[in-house]
Amino acid sequence: MAANTVTNWFGNIVSHPSVIVEANSVDDIVAVLKDPVKYPSPVRAVGSNHSTAPCGVADGGTLIQMKMNQILSITPTSLTVQADAVHIDMAKALQAKNMQFYVNTEIGSLSAGSAACAGTKDASFPGEYGQVGSYITGVKMVLPSGDLLEITEETEPDLMQKIRSSYGLFGIIYEVTYSIRPLTPMHVHHTTYSLQDFISALPDLKALNYSIMYYMFPFENKITVEFRKYNPGATGDPNYAAWALRNHIWGTSGPKFGHDIEQNVSIPSIRYGIIDAFNAGWRLQLETIVSSDYTLPPDQIIRYPPVSNDSRYTFSLFAFPEDQFPAAVTSFFKFCNDYYSQNGYRSNLLYVGYRIALDQKALLSYSYDGTVMTIDPVSTANPGWEDFLSAYNQFCVNLNGKPLLNQTPGLTPAILQGAYGNRLEVLAETRKQYDSQNRLLNVYFRQLLS
Repeated sequence: MAANTVTNWFGNIVSHPSVIVEANSVDDIVAVLKDPVKYPSPVRAVGSNHSTAPCGVADGGTLIQMKMNQILSITPTSLTVQADAVHIDMAKALQAKNMQFYVNTEIGSLSAGSAACAGTKDASFPGEYGQVGSYITGVKMVLPSGDLLEITEETEPDLMQKIRSSYGLFGIIYEVTYSIRPLTPMHVHHTTYSLQDFISALPDLKALNYSIMYYMFPFENKITVEFRKYNPGATGDPNYAAWALRNHIWGTSGPKFGHDIEQNVSIPSIRYGIIDAFNAGWRLQLETIVSSDYTLPPDQIIRYPPVSNDSRYTFSLFAFPEDQFPAAVTSFFKFCNDYYSQNGYRSNLLYVGYRIALDQKALLSYSYDGTVMTIDPVSTANPGWEDFLSAYNQFCVNLNGKPLLNQTPGLTPAILQGAYGNRLEVLAETRKQYDSQNRLLNVYFRQLLS
């Protein structure tokens, strides 16, 4: 059969499956897995396909495009949906009933099936987790044999822990249940620091008990911190403009601006001078407009277009132990400046990061051993991006960073083994129990789990 061509949402990861199947029902998935002749291996399932790593690549095999997106039930404590329901639509349905997710992650295109078995990131609120899957309490999936399996945290917590890091290697998830909470007003404000002032203030900032995200500007030696906390006593009407502005700049106009400047300004000093000026205006707007005592948490979620355009961006991630972060971020600022001086490359957007609490709900949680803070380069993939990421990966490995299998491009078995050790081996052995014939194992995971 002639191979098809499918890319991830950004367009830089290409898959050539022999067969593409749209799954509109559980029976569609079962039919694929029970017929390895008509539907060759590897079998991979994708939703919006936003991963920045080749998790969904099915070269020579079968790609299942999930089309099951119904919201099945909402109770006072839970939400149950089909696997291709996306977070922004689920959040709107919850908000209509005065409910919300615990983690209102930025990428609204995240599907429930991906959230249930893959890594995510968001700054943790005090006493809460920052990874979406940690609040997923049950899944239903089709096993490689074609049989059906239902697992809940209540009955099989150890297996649920592994499924949250299974990346579709145990079976194809078709139904997901979340733990949810009442809709609660949220305060947000931003403050900009020099790098040195941020590091000095960090112990006090953590003591304030806010959720902490940050935007990093290594060429200007600045960090803008986003502080969020629940504010149940808020009065008046919600401020809808704050997050609308942030979402527009972060999800649309900022990447579009970076893309266009890259295309039209050939002299690096002028190009990056313009980008630095744009970033200065971005910091000012964060401090003055994205600030309110009363916003709604679901408003943080961004609806991205189904097909990417010139506003698309891509990213990577490594997480560092919290107590090592001051040294790591100081070294990272120097790394970016040195790399630009030596190689003439820098991102045409910015760098972000999150403070994420200790979380052992997923076997390969990057905060399994304690609270972490991340360093996440973001770019439109301007020329030199891939070489930069190779150097960035080595930089992070040298500083005890931990990656995400679906959001850190350029991973190697050695990087993963160094980050996760025995836990990676547990995942590999469990995968074999569910998929001894390697029906779901593509080249990417075969290499990483070897």
